[in-house]
Amino acid sequence: MNRLDPRLSSLQHYVRDQAPALRAAALQLDAHPDGSTLYPQVPLLDRLATLQIPRPYAPDPLVIEGEEYYLLSAVERVIFHEEAAAHGDAALLLSAPGSLTAGMLVAALGDDTQQSMFFNRLREQPTWTFLAMTEPQGGSDAAALRTTLCPSPGGDGQLLNGSKCFIGNAHRSPLGVVTARTGPGPLGIRCLIVDASHPGCSAGPIATLGMRGALGTLDFQDVPVPEEHLLGRHLSPTRHGMWGWLHSFNPLRCVAAAMGVGLARAAHAYALEHAPHHHSALRHSLDALGTRIRGVQSLTRFAAHAVDADPTNAHLPSAAKTAAARLAVEATSTVLRLLGPGARIEHPLLDKWARDAFGIECMEGTSHIQAMAVFNALTRTGITLPRTS
Repeated sequence: MNRLDPRLSSLQHYVRDQAPALRAAALQLDAHPDGSTLYPQVPLLDRLATLQIPRPYAPDPLVIEGEEYYLLSAVERVIFHEEAAAHGDAALLLSAPGSLTAGMLVAALGDDTQQSMFFNRLREQPTWTFLAMTEPQGGSDAAALRTTLCPSPGGDGQLLNGSKCFIGNAHRSPLGVVTARTGPGPLGIRCLIVDASHPGCSAGPIATLGMRGALGTLDFQDVPVPEEHLLGRHLSPTRHGMWGWLHSFNPLRCVAAAMGVGLARAAHAYALEHAPHHHSALRHSLDALGTRIRGVQSLTRFAAHAVDADPTNAHLPSAAKTAAARLAVEATSTVLRLLGPGARIEHPLLDKWARDAFGIECMEGTSHIQAMAVFNALTRTGITLPRTS
């Protein structure tokens, strides 16, 4: 699974050649805990902003050796994001303009008119977008969702009220998708396209130790939402809310896992370059870490292939994301330990990666949520789980 076909290998080499520009700008963004600095202009990220858009709305695919790439498959996304994190920087990648998270929901739940409106706006110029689910009181627990979408008193559309937090690129994005409650139960949750330029919508950055510049908050006060912005209006009630976003998360979890693998690879390569290799114990630790990285890399790519074959596949992306989140933390911590007690001061880029690694855990659901997905898949297949004392 770690060996790529010629098409994916060409994509891998392209990203590998372009990604070092990300690393050159990484510490610049990291100097600002809330991401208030101007976003670095990096050609690879500008190119990414025009990809991951459905083919009818993407006339300018990435062309490598005569092959066209739209980055619409989970496998292509995994290869791109792993290499960009391994040879560039995961936090800058997470802060990139483009349609990745919100675009998946619009592609899954939007009708032709909604998709045209959303993706044509992104095609006009590089644009940040957001997917706003997490809330201050209940996190990403859909049952605890408090943001509401209620009919406006004038009967002309609906009004959005509520607060969201830990939202990727919330403080940069003029456009995104919000989850809100229209009634009780899972069928009372809807996804909607929101124009963040409305006066009732306010956004701000969140200061963080790792993945700086990536996260923000959103508050909505009587923000009007026309009926044509409600996603899934052409679908049955069982498919236009939670069903759509849960299945969109499966490829996103593969992407999060790929970024974790890439971050671990970056730390491992850094140690190979800077650590003293005359210690046999150190060489053994690095060899063991390299073997573990290749294993999680294989799992992540296998999960991506499985999602492309069946988008409802949840347990493999969840397993890959859990393993990669743990790997990123273990890899950076191991390398810091091997480089000695002054490593965080002497190697600021490695220190940054060690802080960023903890952010992988929170992307697209924590390990507890992923464990539930794996457990549910195992119980559905009838596998008897071992008892624990």
